[in-house]
Amino acid sequence: GWSSMVGRRFGLPASFGPMFRREKPQKGRYRQFHQFGVETVGFAGADIDAELIALTARLWKILGLKNIRLELNSIGSPTSRQHYKTVLVDYFSAHSDQLDEDSKRRLQSNPMRILDSKNTTMKTLIANAPSILEYLDEDSVAHFEQLKQLLDSMNVAYTINPRLVRGLDYYSKTVFEWVTDELGSQGTVCGGGRYDALIKQLGGKETTACGFGLGIERLLGLMEVQGIQAIARKPDYYFVMVGEHAQQTGMPLAEVIREKLPDLQIICNCGGGSFKSQIKRADKSGAEYALIMGDDEASNNTIAIKPLRKREEQTTLNQSELVAHIINT
Repeated sequence: GWSSMVGRRFGLPASFGPMFRREKPQKGRYRQFHQFGVETVGFAGADIDAELIALTARLWKILGLKNIRLELNSIGSPTSRQHYKTVLVDYFSAHSDQLDEDSKRRLQSNPMRILDSKNTTMKTLIANAPSILEYLDEDSVAHFEQLKQLLDSMNVAYTINPRLVRGLDYYSKTVFEWVTDELGSQGTVCGGGRYDALIKQLGGKETTACGFGLGIERLLGLMEVQGIQAIARKPDYYFVMVGEHAQQTGMPLAEVIREKLPDLQIICNCGGGSFKSQIKRADKSGAEYALIMGDDEASNNTIAIKPLRKREEQTTLNQSELVAHIINT
């Protein structure tokens, strides 16, 4: 089906954008929030689970985040999970006097969600509940063991949390969360796992799937608490263009450079302004160099390059030599 094709051909499809909660938001949650996600389809092995988890672990290192830990669990197959639900119903029914109203409702609909309760008065009751790891089917046990072995080999530390079930009912086998104690009650920064039956539930063919969602507001909040600034990449070049002829020549030249050097970041000055004001903008942008073109340079097919961060001389060269000069700089 389409999902398998996407997974095989395009690797790790990613998404980013605003999300919305229909239910009443709890403290620390937003009606509208932003989420970055990575989804994989068509991969049944634990290797893709490990790859996604390692990807997030690498991200925390790149950002310099501390005090964020990985909690890991397996919730098995639908069949083994149904057996476990029966065991949970028996356990919580025997202690129904300790359940809050929300948990009493969940007792009949999905007792596993009780394990996800944030009610501190039920903490001991939940901690003493039977562990789902004791009721896993053989395939889920083997999958979980392979995942742990891969994470160990990649030096990705984790804590097994048999109470971790995630808030959505379509998960299977692997579930994981990256959590912190520095954001109060809403400490989950990133969460995910496998949802092998979801595509079939939505009307498609049975297709394995795995992915995660990362809350941008939570991530930025943790970075702020830890004093890490979210700094956008600074441009490599700021294109100063003084005069109409310079702009008509310079903007197409910038596109040529962008086409040939796609990793290079160039900002073209827009809105006009004197040479002095444009140089100030170039300096403020954080660019390493200013590309300078006036009407004379445009007519002569030349361009000047002014270092903004180093004490080096400004150089002038032919416009046709610019790409080669940038490559060799």
